[in-house]
Amino acid sequence: MRAQHHASEVILEPERSARAAVIWLHGLGADGNDFVPIIPELDLPRDAGIRFVFPHAPVRPVTLSGGLPMRAWYDIAGLSAAQKQDADGIRASEAVVRGYIAGQIAAGIPASRIVLAGFSQGGAIALHTGLRLETPLAGLVALSCYLPLHEYLEAEATPAGRQMPIFIAHGRHDPIVPYAWGESTAQGLAERGYDVVWRRYTMAHEVCEEEIADIGAFLRERLL
Repeated sequence: MRAQHHASEVILEPERSARAAVIWLHGLGADGNDFVPIIPELDLPRDAGIRFVFPHAPVRPVTLSGGLPMRAWYDIAGLSAAQKQDADGIRASEAVVRGYIAGQIAAGIPASRIVLAGFSQGGAIALHTGLRLETPLAGLVALSCYLPLHEYLEAEATPAGRQMPIFIAHGRHDPIVPYAWGESTAQGLAERGYDVVWRRYTMAHEVCEEEIADIGAFLRERLL
């Protein structure tokens, strides 16, 4: 694959023309380069024709870090369920992700051949956005995260969201985003009729080999 580095994203182009795309959102304080190294570990065929797009979140002050500017999809005041959520920041990032999806469609990749993925804060935005889309994607991948603004989901959810397989995974020993948040997110969506694949791993706030293998299997099932 050929890596292209741009101001707003990193793109891995397949050796041949792209027939599918994965838009992958990084976590708080990282950037689009964060998950590039794991792509070869997904065990995807070299001729799969999958383009990987890794957007960079904007740099903004993050309250949790004492106002230190860093790449973030939205502000976080604290790691408590009682903390007020940055609804404006979340919805602004939703608009950015919708733009990336529209860009891939304009480039000739149908929505049914696009997977939206993310880790931690990026996973939260992937879930939030995917469940509100008007056209179903090939699937969603939400790693070590939770569903933000969940109290608005019933009013804002679309039929397309229920048509997409959703891979949700979490580490049992996550000290950053509590395991219970990931588990309750998966259970809550499944109870509402969403097509959820739930996986848990013996790890902290990270990815592991078993999880990478499971993500690869999910992508092969959805995109090949």
